[in-house]
Amino acid sequence: MLLHVDPLSAEPLFEQVVAQVKGAVARGDMRPGDKLPSVRELARELRINPNTVARAYRELEGSGVIATRRGAGSFVKEGASALKHSERKRRLAELLNKAVTEAWHLGFSADEIRSALDEHLGEVRFKGGKTG
Repeated sequence: MLLHVDPLSAEPLFEQVVAQVKGAVARGDMRPGDKLPSVRELARELRINPNTVARAYRELEGSGVIATRRGAGSFVKEGASALKHSERKRRLAELLNKAVTEAWHLGFSADEIRSALDEHLGEVRFKGGKTG
């Protein structure tokens, strides 16, 4: 798995791992059933503490992105989040609000933000080929 972490980033290392695995799944770089490296393997590869990788894997499992089978490892799960639709919508609104606010503070216009969102949506694999 080609992940990397930036130890100088303000974002915690486990969150960097979580974001990169989620991104790989969203882009289709990782597919349902794909096995993730063991906690020790990924920690060694990234040169970080195994507890950090274990925390990232717990977060990914809690989010419904991966499933861990004792003795077999961790695998990308099939299907969407098990969260209720209302909770998923609430989380989406939170994410979009944060992204739009940050983009505005960086000086982007509404059209530039829409264009960037469209560009990123084009990079994500949607089930059934649904893109909008």
